[in-house]
Amino acid sequence: MDLSQILILAVVQALTEFLPISSSAHLYLAAELWGWQYQGVLFDLGLHLGTLFAVVLWYRREWLAMAGGALRWRPGAAIDEQQRLLLHLILATVPGALVALALSQAEGVSLALRSYGVIATTQIGFGLLLWWAWQRASSNASDEFALDWRTALIIGGAQCLALVPGTSRSGVCMTAALLLGMARPAAARFAFLLAVPIISLGAAHAAMEFAGGNDSTPFGDFLIGMVASAAAGLLVIPMFLGTLQRIGMTPFLVYRLGLGGVLLWMIWSGG
Repeated sequence: MDLSQILILAVVQALTEFLPISSSAHLYLAAELWGWQYQGVLFDLGLHLGTLFAVVLWYRREWLAMAGGALRWRPGAAIDEQQRLLLHLILATVPGALVALALSQAEGVSLALRSYGVIATTQIGFGLLLWWAWQRASSNASDEFALDWRTALIIGGAQCLALVPGTSRSGVCMTAALLLGMARPAAARFAFLLAVPIISLGAAHAAMEFAGGNDSTPFGDFLIGMVASAAAGLLVIPMFLGTLQRIGMTPFLVYRLGLGGVLLWMIWSGG
């Protein structure tokens, strides 16, 4: 790959992993637009590790606090707030991990979902649902992680829908959290924190695929993609959170409706 392709894919991955507009859809559409072939498992791994590094670094205080809580835990002792949050993140990761594993064994299903019609439908439908959930939710930042194990599992179940291109992992997690009564700041933070375990599992799966295959991606491409993805992610996260605080979800709804409309027009016109 040339440098421009590496940088474009890294920026697309970072932007669309954290913005509620779907990374899988945009990586597919970018490849379609420029006529690129699949870049290889090792390069995918680099992009995922970059976004993983970005979200861990941005929320390092939360993750350090949860790590400390895990180390303090003793059998039979009551769990504290940080231990409870870590447990909820683990529970919310389980449904998506199981469904992703099942789909990885059925490649035809994943390929069938990569179509303009599916992406247009999910961009418009889930975009409207997220906007509606955001509009009706509270903006109170207090008691941010007041959720129980049932709520965590439901959010995790909703995260499974992100395996359909165009849905958006962060978007569908926020939608579920908001509809379950979480305040806006809490829903956004939980969706971002939930990115860490699911991206980690995806990176581990890619690493196992690379170890068992014959991927010929140059290590330099892997390294540049990882660094560029991490740098872009560290810019995107505060930009997104700031936009939510100042403007809300409307800009992302407008984008999703526009993209969905363009794809529907392309289908209708045979383009």
